[in-house]
Amino acid sequence: MPPHFSIPLNLPHAGKIAVRIHDIIEVRGNHDGREYEDAMALVKRMMILLDPCLRSGENPGTEECGRMADEAAFFGRALVEAIIDAEITSDRIGQCIRNYFECLELGEEGAEISLRAGENPKSLQRPY
Repeated sequence: MPPHFSIPLNLPHAGKIAVRIHDIIEVRGNHDGREYEDAMALVKRMMILLDPCLRSGENPGTEECGRMADEAAFFGRALVEAIIDAEITSDRIGQCIRNYFECLELGEEGAEISLRAGENPKSLQRPY
């Protein structure tokens, strides 16, 4: 089991991280003149899903919370695959992916999947 942070479910902050990922991918696309359609479509779905939590600053009720967290994790996993396919992995995207999964109470998975998204395994941001 890789070292990881365990934090309580925080869907509003996961929404903020989705916005950060969107911005990073958008700048990357503008910089090299390519569009990352699959990655952008997935991150936009993450943002739409989590927007009510981001606006309210709170997690929804217990039942809705679990459903949203599961769906957010599904989109996050798919996003990592799209990032790999588009060859846009980077340390910053990987860090955001790890943080996103931590907010979904999936810190261990985040510590693993973030490396696939490009996070430097020796990053000072990673738990040790």
